Amino acid sequence: MGERSWVERDAAVVWHGFTQMAAYAGNRPLIVHAAEGRELVDVEGRRYLDAISSLWVTTLGHRVPELDAALRAQLDKVAHTTLLGNGATVVVELAEALAAVVPVREPHFLFASDGAAAVEQALKIAFQHWTNRGVRGRDRYLAFGGAYHGDTVGALSLGDGGFGTDVFDPLRFPVVRAAGLDEPDGPAAAVRLIAEQADRLAAVVIEPLCQGAAGMRVHPPEALRAVADACRDHGVLLVADEVATGFGRTGTLFAVEQAGVQPDLMCLGKGLTGGYLPMSVTVASGPVFDAFLGEDLSERTLYHGHSYGGNALAAAVALRHLQLLGEWDVLANVRARADQLGARLATDVSPLPAVADVRRCGLMTGVELAPPAGGLRWGRRVCAAAVERGVLLRPLGDVVVVMPMLTTTAAEIDRIVDVVVAAIGEVCG
Repeated sequence: MGERSWVERDAAVVWHGFTQMAAYAGNRPLIVHAAEGRELVDVEGRRYLDAISSLWVTTLGHRVPELDAALRAQLDKVAHTTLLGNGATVVVELAEALAAVVPVREPHFLFASDGAAAVEQALKIAFQHWTNRGVRGRDRYLAFGGAYHGDTVGALSLGDGGFGTDVFDPLRFPVVRAAGLDEPDGPAAAVRLIAEQADRLAAVVIEPLCQGAAGMRVHPPEALRAVADACRDHGVLLVADEVATGFGRTGTLFAVEQAGVQPDLMCLGKGLTGGYLPMSVTVASGPVFDAFLGEDLSERTLYHGHSYGGNALAAAVALRHLQLLGEWDVLANVRARADQLGARLATDVSPLPAVADVRRCGLMTGVELAPPAGGLRWGRRVCAAAVERGVLLRPLGDVVVVMPMLTTTAAEIDRIVDVVVAAIGEVCG
């Protein structure tokens, strides 16, 4: 018997998320061996433009020399120590740097390892904040149609289903569900719900400007502003889940900036370390944080933490990444490439008969296909055709997601759109 392929070895021992393992090998998965810049290299030496930013986490590119150096320098100091009751210099430096840029009043940072954990922290903080202040009965959250906040049970409860999550409905806690803010009466309906339910709401949780996992459903800054104003007027905490939208994806460092909104709690992840290491953080405003201050070991304490929260290696990379975003004026490139992408989509993709809609917020883009019948798997097949042409894409159902890195060039934007057009033509006729 000959040597087994990497795909066979993979399928024999690895369980991939959001993947039907019985079909995994037959779907010709990409097995990455290396990466360079904005390209991935598979085990056969083929190169692919990473047009999904490795599931929306990579910002500046792979193997960025400055980020590599930051990681190596931290290795010469310490890789990890606990933040439970103690500190670490590089984490303090990262928190100070974040405090200078996050749109949160008097921010304090509780670190974790992934976006869902950051959301779970925000849920617990919001609820205990009211309890610590002597307020009872605020045990509900308002979330929106199409919402996705992660895959842990609390985050699933906030989410609006889909992705095969119905099986977990018995475990999900009830939430107040508002219509999506992209719907005609969405903002006004949300404002009414907040007013009606204020006495029961611990917080409103929102993905500002763009619901990524819903297929890039976008709403205007004015809708976000209306929700924030209603929260302020009725004394309800606002949680901004910027795990996907944070660190430049929408054209500003954080999406809420475009609406002039300062949330009470903010969840950050994905791009925090530029795609290098798993790290997330829940940002709490000063007034929220102050509700937890009291006697040592008192019930006002937040009894919550993660073993690897505030990992030093991740913090070192995140700190250098934040510096590079400014030093390289990355947001200027994001805005230029976003305008270019929008223009190319309007002229070359939107008119295609197989395309139902194109939605974009900055560099966050969804091309919704219109298959004439069920079961055609157009999204999966179009992305596979793009991979054959050397551009890595991944669908959300029949929505083809395009999420270029923040440093993507004009030529690479043209290459991505050309490949999307060719792949749709091949698959959808």
